[in-house]
Amino acid sequence: MPPNADTSILRNRISAKINAGDIVDNDGATQSSLRSLKGLKGNEVAIDGVIYDIADFVHPGGEVVKFFGGNDVTVQYKMIHPYHTRKHLEKMKMVGKVVDYVPEYKFDTPFEREIKSEVFKIVRRGREFGTPGYLFRAFLYIAFFFFMQYTFATSTTFFNHNNWYESGVAVAITFGVAQAFIGLNVQHDGNHGAVSKRPWVNDLFGFGTDLIGSCKWNWMAQHWTHHAYTNHSEKDPDSFSSEPMFAFNDYPIGHPKRKWYHKFQGGYFLFMLGLYWLSTVLNPQVVDLRQRGAQYVGIQMENDFIVKRRKYAVSLRVMYMFLNLVCPVVNNGFSLATFGIIMLMGISESLTLSVLFSLSHNFVHSDRDPMASFKKTGEPICWFKSQVETSSTYGGAISGYLTGGLNFQVEHHLFPRMSSAWYPYIAPKVREVCAKHGVKYAYYPWILQNLASTFVYMHKAGTGANWELKPLSGRA
Repeated sequence: MPPNADTSILRNRISAKINAGDIVDNDGATQSSLRSLKGLKGNEVAIDGVIYDIADFVHPGGEVVKFFGGNDVTVQYKMIHPYHTRKHLEKMKMVGKVVDYVPEYKFDTPFEREIKSEVFKIVRRGREFGTPGYLFRAFLYIAFFFFMQYTFATSTTFFNHNNWYESGVAVAITFGVAQAFIGLNVQHDGNHGAVSKRPWVNDLFGFGTDLIGSCKWNWMAQHWTHHAYTNHSEKDPDSFSSEPMFAFNDYPIGHPKRKWYHKFQGGYFLFMLGLYWLSTVLNPQVVDLRQRGAQYVGIQMENDFIVKRRKYAVSLRVMYMFLNLVCPVVNNGFSLATFGIIMLMGISESLTLSVLFSLSHNFVHSDRDPMASFKKTGEPICWFKSQVETSSTYGGAISGYLTGGLNFQVEHHLFPRMSSAWYPYIAPKVREVCAKHGVKYAYYPWILQNLASTFVYMHKAGTGANWELKPLSGRA
């Protein structure tokens, strides 16, 4: 994880200011309410430079709106509410404006308008949630998980068994995969608000995160920030969460974050991903719910909504550790062999989850610097275009049934609050619109092709091969 840092980093990276005299006070905001982003209170959010008090706001999607209290949520708001117009914001209480808001992304571009128009012809408003087929699959995965959870926590046959499927190795690997299926197919849709229009249903599915050793609220802090700023080298927590062990970002040669051993990461990053479960279960961030990746890029996590949920997060983690660390030891003895079985379970879950996640944005020709033109010109870039060119899609509907639609990463990043069940239906139209607008869409017919591309990318990112001069061309 990145080191702890001043939480104002994100807001201070761009120093451009809005002249207070240029702000027209026609919405009830007075000169005394003009302030900087870092001055936001825990019950306030900023959208497009306007501050809203959400303390008493009754949000149709539930209290999750208060999760990011104290932050600029412009991008998060627009990516989760693709149907909304400015009139929807009038339902919230405006209390001021910020003087240091500078947008990096632009919305309502011709590409965005057409892709939304075409997709919404396929998935009508109000139907974007989980289908009967999705719910059937989800309950199968849930039943499989609870059966394996019971088996793992109560088994006394790790080392003394009559049948191979009773062995600790078989139980551990199967339980690890069962947990991964919850992560892919249940909690992911739930924490995106995509299972149902009923908030409590999404919350219930979302707690699947805690059932597999992670934390719902820390996951949301990192994952929603990742969605908002995909492959942004300074704002996407996923892009540097593995540092300094290995680097997803393709840093220039000589960059201080580039380490000598990264040149070998193509050979060892998969092994490191296998330790994902251990680092998650033992992560002390569950105590204060300050997800360090999101905090590092400036997300404030001290509002009342988060503070009140700390005790629940800790309780759920204690329950998980009791079932999956204490019970196996009590039932099978305290030994290195038992520890090995527990670790095998964690590695099984880790590789199933993290390998699939690593394919999504780390492949040859992925846009690893979507903000390049903004850095040069100061002109905001199309958010929808950047989501396509930083993501990849592989396989089809069958892969989607197994991965919770995460093989359709392009579609998922364009419409993160749409149930994964719909992605196979909208993918052909998404590709068609991308081709029309000259937006690069990465598609791999088979997962192994995407995986091979990821290995090539990780090797080149580690060695700096993409920054070396090409012979005779003089170009990098």
